[in-house]
Amino acid sequence: MQAITVRDRNAGLAGMSLTDMPHPHAAENDVIVRVHAAGFTRGELDWPATWTDRAGRDRTPSVPGHELSGVVAELGFGTTGLSVGQRVFGLADWTRNGTLAEYIAVEARNLAPLPADIDHTVAAALPISGLTAWQGLFDHGHLTTGQTVLIHGAAGGVGSIAVQLAREAGARVIGTGRASDRDRALALGVDTFIDLQTEKLEDAGEADVVFDVIGGDILDRSAALVRAGGTLVSIVMPPRIQPKDGRAVFFVVEPDRARLADLATRLRDGRLKPFVGAVRPLAEAPAAFAPGMRTPGKTIIRVAED
Repeated sequence: MQAITVRDRNAGLAGMSLTDMPHPHAAENDVIVRVHAAGFTRGELDWPATWTDRAGRDRTPSVPGHELSGVVAELGFGTTGLSVGQRVFGLADWTRNGTLAEYIAVEARNLAPLPADIDHTVAAALPISGLTAWQGLFDHGHLTTGQTVLIHGAAGGVGSIAVQLAREAGARVIGTGRASDRDRALALGVDTFIDLQTEKLEDAGEADVVFDVIGGDILDRSAALVRAGGTLVSIVMPPRIQPKDGRAVFFVVEPDRARLADLATRLRDGRLKPFVGAVRPLAEAPAAFAPGMRTPGKTIIRVAED
């Protein structure tokens, strides 16, 4: 099969190429998925798990990418809940070969059924952003109806999903971003938008939950905006400054089949819209990883046609 692989951590993007790889083997409770569309995170080449397995052993050449949508091609021993030919989408393991490949071996529990009327390219944009947004807002932030949430990067992949989920939950939403993000953030439903380039973050006022996807100085300054009893949640780094009378949480998104199925239902009902940007073929995936490339929406790699 063909796959995008990386072999040399020091080579960066220059070490990423389209190569032939052996067909993956389905371990116990695995499925082999024929990938139709895949998503990725540009910072993956800096993640230790891209280069080593759970025991810390080198596993290159490795395949990046962790979001997928496709069709089950094979079942491993003991696998239940899915069937050959079924459309699925989900989140691949961090320390195994990823989704930028024609086929992938993935734990069945990481996947959810994909309804026939959801396009693979849309589904591939949902696993990381959707699960991260839900877990950050509700599992860690404990956001409830009537509260206020401040969402950094409100027009981005995670932020835009978080805005939609928070609005549906009955929360007041403050969004931040660049000036070019204002119109999209307002269209998504933020009540107030703060341009971090020209406006003071502190003018946002207090929030019950602050959801950070930026880190650094913005994360540090956000601690002061957490209302007493509230929570500062970050997906970038552990907060260095604690809210005076609240909690601070750093987390890494986890697979959740039931929540993926719920997100798919919201997608079908029109209550949730991932922001899909460019759709590129597998051969162009290395160029899409360029760190300085800022494009609207989430870039999706189309691996196979429906």
